[in-house]
Amino acid sequence: MQLATFLKDGRWQPGLRRGDAIAEISASGEVNDIIGRYMDGQTLPEGKVHALNDVRLGVPVPYPGKIVCMGLNYREHAKEGGNVIPDYPAIFLRAASSLIAPDEPLIIPKCSPQLDYEAELAIVIGRTIRNATQRDALAAVFGYACFNDGSVRNYQRKSTQWTIGKNFDGTGAFGPWIVTADELPPGAHGLSIRCRLNGQTMQDGNTGDMIFSVARTVEIISEAMTLRPGDVIITGTPAGVGYARKPPVFLKPGDVSEVEIEGIGVLRNPVANA
Repeated sequence: MQLATFLKDGRWQPGLRRGDAIAEISASGEVNDIIGRYMDGQTLPEGKVHALNDVRLGVPVPYPGKIVCMGLNYREHAKEGGNVIPDYPAIFLRAASSLIAPDEPLIIPKCSPQLDYEAELAIVIGRTIRNATQRDALAAVFGYACFNDGSVRNYQRKSTQWTIGKNFDGTGAFGPWIVTADELPPGAHGLSIRCRLNGQTMQDGNTGDMIFSVARTVEIISEAMTLRPGDVIITGTPAGVGYARKPPVFLKPGDVSEVEIEGIGVLRNPVANA
């Protein structure tokens, strides 16, 4: 199943992607509720069908309870930034106010030109879980999506805490839809993950290279906090980011950044000034 949201009558309506079409889900409730019902085995009644090109897609989870992000989760990315390979992940939070939908612009803030791209796999939680083990962690996962963890690099480095550089408005692209876990390999392992900038491949990695697998990630985070349906976990980026290039490459107005993950789809976003 592929779950998306689209704009209808001024609100974000959940829908099921069916190839080049999207079918409304006629059940009441927000996306978080729909996710929980699906995980409980309930049937999701379908309504009117729209051509995908005729709708405006939204953030697939418009109101996540929390967005937990990991840094330095790919060995080569850690190395390109001169960092040691971690034995515990760097973890920070993103605010929902930073999220943008497919085809919405990534925003270069007025205070900095150093907006960087980061192709990442997003995990969407489907069941409430606390103190998960790697054995039961994947049973709590609803599905996966693409994420572009836009990072304002000089603000990220103003302190040892990364949060401010990861939370500028209009920097967290999310979508285009969520592919349920049963349509992908367990733990979304072994999927190619790429970022293209104006058609040129900048990052070309594989989720099998993650230091902390999806199951281990859920285990680590749920040790500290209860995860609930609709919570989102962002799992880190492979090598090839802009700041580590010589000379550095930062996003410019008029650029187009694309994140593609095998079996999930392509998340495309133009770039604009604030």
